[in-house]
This record gives sequence, C-alpha cells and structure tokens, in this order.
Amino acid sequence: MKKNHRPEIPRKTIYRLSTYLRCLARLKENKIQTVSSETLAKVAGVKPTQLRKDLAYFGTFGTRGLGYDVVELTSRIADELGTSRLQPVILVGVGNLGLALLSYRGFEKEGFEIVAAFDLEPDRPRDQKSGLPVRAMGDLPAFVQEHHVRMAILTVPAEAAQEVANTLVACGVMGILNFSSLVLHVPEEIMVNNVNLAIELENLSYFIQE
Repeated sequence: MKKNHRPEIPRKTIYRLSTYLRCLARLKENKIQTVSSETLAKVAGVKPTQLRKDLAYFGTFGTRGLGYDVVELTSRIADELGTSRLQPVILVGVGNLGLALLSYRGFEKEGFEIVAAFDLEPDRPRDQKSGLPVRAMGDLPAFVQEHHVRMAILTVPAEAAQEVANTLVACGVMGILNFSSLVLHVPEEIMVNNVNLAIELENLSYFIQE
C-alpha cells in the first residue's frame, strides 16, 4: 500500500512502533520465537489494548492463543517504518555534536547510514576525525539528488538553521532531524523532528520538583 493511501496515523503511534521494534530485537537475540500481546506490551511499557490498537493500523497481526511471530512482526514493522533496508542520511554541521553523531556506530544497526557530512568550513581543523570526509555546502544539492537522500540531520548553529533547512527542502529532503534550538518553518509536507536537550532537561526538572 502506498504511503499516501495509508490511514492518518498519530505520531505517538509511530514512536511506539519504534519502541516495539527494539523490544522485538531483544526477543530475537534471546531466541524467543513467539510473544503474546500482553508480554510485548509489558516490555514496551504500554497497555495490551494500546499495543493492539497501534498494530491494527497496519492490518491483522498474530494468531489468537499463540501470539505474534517475532520475526514476522519485526519484518512488518520495519517495512512500515521504512527501515527494512539502509536509508541514506546526510549530516549538516560538523561541530562537536556533529562529530559525536558521526562517530556513533549504532545508526546502521537501526537501518540508517550517514553517507556524507557537510559544513560551511569543511577544511577547518577539528579535534577528532569525522570518519567521513567533510564536504563543502556547495556540494550538497548535487550529492542529495545523485544519491536520492531524503533525510538529513541538522547540527548547525541556530542562526544558520533556517537557511540550511531551506536548502535541504529545495534539494528534495523530506525529513529533518533538527538539533538546533530554532523552530524551523518548512512546507507542510516536510517532517521535522526537534531534538532539544535543554527542553528535555526542563521537563525532567519539573517532574522531580518536591
């Protein structure tokens, strides 16, 4: 089924699908072949009714009395999330945070490969090697189109974030993981996920107040 024919799915459901996928991966590592909705829901930290509701968006899963086949359910969720094969991702902004993300080896395990890094100052000396050659921003449009890149990680300063986002959208990038503190203004069809560590700490601060 094509994405534009799918039912409207709440973003929280998509986040929970990612959680289910990681729980299923642990079950596979432990050689567990089938799992009940109650058990999977428990390890994912949700109610069984919520789990079944989330999975119902994508059809019928599992066999009554037997539960879910771990391998099959993993494959189905990975297909829905688009992670059943490596997806190319670019990173823009090779400062300290960008370097840290480039050195992280866990992305490929989750279905993503950072294929290129771009910076306004590609030849600037850096404290550590990036693992990838740092390319000039002028190379970005041709690279994105040639390699059919649809996702980007944005780790540039806030004052540069909107301009870079505009460039990414113009090149055909459809999804941006935004680590800058700026709220990006993009067309409605472009997905932006904001990662703001200060906001997350503020949330924690509120909940631990006595």
